[in-house]
Amino acid sequence: MAKAVGCRAVCRAETRYSPVQIRPPAPGERVKLLFVHADYVNYQVKERAKFAEEISHNRKAGGMRNPLIVFACVEKVDGRANVVDGTVGEIKEVASKVKTRNITLFPFAHLSEDLASPFCAVELLTQVEAKLKGDGFLVIRVPFGWYKAFEFKSKGHPLAVLSRSIPKKANLAPLSLQVGCSPHVK
Repeated sequence: MAKAVGCRAVCRAETRYSPVQIRPPAPGERVKLLFVHADYVNYQVKERAKFAEEISHNRKAGGMRNPLIVFACVEKVDGRANVVDGTVGEIKEVASKVKTRNITLFPFAHLSEDLASPFCAVELLTQVEAKLKGDGFLVIRVPFGWYKAFEFKSKGHPLAVLSRSIPKKANLAPLSLQVGCSPHVK
């Protein structure tokens, strides 16, 4: 798989040939993350989906003890390094708070309706995996594009389940101001 400095050119080409319509990329898109600190996680691939990545036999099943499970969804396309770096930074911050070096990257398209192309999502997750491993984390990247059976047991502490978006939304008015309501309730 080619290294992506940004996957913009590749994704534009994919739009023409892909069986699903993938719109050209635009700046400002995100990665959505759902974190679960767990006692364990186990997965087993069951069936190949339309855009499944090729995997070796040893990636068809896996597991980890004391993981920070990172359910990740890449929205639209943004191959900018700050999205990869921002994602890695958030994972490292949460892992530090829950005191684990074990990370399970779990592609999870169900966090959005506005998905990046499969190629770009795999590229981004692969880059995140490589950076985390380079920083000394033990990382399992669950295969992209496969139907999977999986189980985990959440630890249930106050930081056991968190969510993040990369990049973070900034300078948004409170919802009451966005819809024209008074911020004061009487």
